[in-house]
Amino acid sequence: MPMTVVSGRFSTALLPTCFSLSRLHSVKYAAQRRVVFVSRSAHASSASVSVETNSNSNVDFVIEKKDKNRGEKKILACPICYNSLAWISQPNGLIESAASGIQVQCNTCKRSYSGNETHLDLAVASGSKRYSEPMPLSTELFRTPLVSFLYERGWRQNFIWGGFPGPEKEFEMAKAYLKPVLGGNIIDASCGSGMFSRLFTRSDLFSLVIALDYSENMLRQCYELLNKEENFPNKEKLVLVRADIARLPFLSGSVDAVHAGAALHCWPSPSSAVAEISRVLRPGGVFVATTFIYDGPFSFIPFLKNLRQEIMRYSGSHIFLNERELEDICKACGLVNFTRVRNGPFIMLSATKPS
Repeated sequence: MPMTVVSGRFSTALLPTCFSLSRLHSVKYAAQRRVVFVSRSAHASSASVSVETNSNSNVDFVIEKKDKNRGEKKILACPICYNSLAWISQPNGLIESAASGIQVQCNTCKRSYSGNETHLDLAVASGSKRYSEPMPLSTELFRTPLVSFLYERGWRQNFIWGGFPGPEKEFEMAKAYLKPVLGGNIIDASCGSGMFSRLFTRSDLFSLVIALDYSENMLRQCYELLNKEENFPNKEKLVLVRADIARLPFLSGSVDAVHAGAALHCWPSPSSAVAEISRVLRPGGVFVATTFIYDGPFSFIPFLKNLRQEIMRYSGSHIFLNERELEDICKACGLVNFTRVRNGPFIMLSATKPS
């Protein structure tokens, strides 16, 4: 694996948004010299390192992703003002998404966010001590320890009755849609226990995989299942982040692909979530999702739409009655080239950000 080597003396440096772009694979120390190795995937875009020196001859390292066609970019952003984040603390000088004590701060509003032993918490209300915001039933259900534990231990397997072909087959189907953005970064939105996040990481098809979910317990399961696998490849490319699906902590136009497996129907506002996905996708970026759709004979019953509204009011989950609804959401949020594959209630859809 080719490496980029940067040497020099530096104090505890701020590394703005670099953890989501080029991981620091290893760090070696010498008495007056530190060497930072930045790994590059064979499929990934090249990385660039800019170095600024100050009067004390210390060196601040700013590591950004450099794409051959689109120049240098950053990814992480404050979910409140959408401006870039900077590192304000790094445990042991290493960039790790799951490291207690890590802190990032918004360059503009100065809001700070921290990590714990499993993930970096970039939800809007993270860190609040008194404020508590109840979420819809469908969201709260997946935040419980029991459902998080059972998700890969029987829960997800039952989706076969709804036409879902299974994670491995769904992964192969998704890859066909993702061909134009292979080698870039991908967000596995509402990743749950990380079933697809691990598949994307193992495949080595992406330079960075962001496992994103609102449920703390799902992310803990993702972290535990990941670490149970011996010799898991490309672990340094997988980052765990807690965030609101309708308030994504990424800069506009900074993401190559977003995948959402069996998640659209669980989002409190699918249109708000898809609008956010459209915002963070770069031109030509791809959105791939799977969900249930109920367009059988009962979908033509006149009062069914009213009944659906009542069900959604209390459960917080969405019931799609036809494919046009999904296409309309994508078009309304600025995505084009809507395509889909059906198998009974199961639907896999894809749409792209206009180039």
